[in-house]
Amino acid sequence: MLELRNVSKSYGETQALHPSDLSIGTGETAVLIGPSGCGKSTILRLMNGLIEPDTGTVQFEGERLTEANIRAARYRMGYVIQEGGLFPHMTNAENITLMARHLGREKQWTEDRLRELCKLTHFDEGNLTSYPSELSGGQRQRVSLMRALMLEPEVLLLDEPLGALDPMIRSELQEELSSIFEDLGITVVLVTHDLAEAVFFADRIVLMRDGHIVQHDTPEQIFNNPANGFVGDFISAQRNVHSFGEEA
Repeated sequence: MLELRNVSKSYGETQALHPSDLSIGTGETAVLIGPSGCGKSTILRLMNGLIEPDTGTVQFEGERLTEANIRAARYRMGYVIQEGGLFPHMTNAENITLMARHLGREKQWTEDRLRELCKLTHFDEGNLTSYPSELSGGQRQRVSLMRALMLEPEVLLLDEPLGALDPMIRSELQEELSSIFEDLGITVVLVTHDLAEAVFFADRIVLMRDGHIVQHDTPEQIFNNPANGFVGDFISAQRNVHSFGEEA
């Protein structure tokens, strides 16, 4: 579904991503994790063409992303940025339906899709006419997710979608997101800094350090067969998942 081949990215003298290969399968939930500044969000932005690689190629369903086809590819990808990125001057409904209106989708299709998404995300339709500032953090994330899902994408890219939420709301939304991923059966690439969250969601975890992919594997393999000392140290540092082996 998504593939990076020898892809690298620099910003001035800073190497955000060293030459890397990565393949995400259709219907897979892959979670990018690692310390701050390790290149997680860079990979997400490369995947949807917000930035171009310095070397290598990014492929979507076997086709290389180029300036000529990136716009069409983006319409097939949903993207949720950190803290949602909602437009404060638009109602929640206007935020959710923004791309559908921009592309001239029929009004009835848009309204039907909006109702479907409210049901999917357990969002009260009564809040559609209010504004993001009038919602809780959890409700704003639901609006951001609905906006990303509006065009029925084949891929969903999420950049720390739950990072700003308090623990109880975060736990509730983790359960809901997991159910949504399963119901939709789409490919998901999610960025987080929390290993427990990565284990909760991931079919495969992509652990990064200093712009390198250190290990790309199932959660079980990462816990039971760390690729190197850094992987072991990273696991040990996050004591909240020390019992993963017994819970799995």
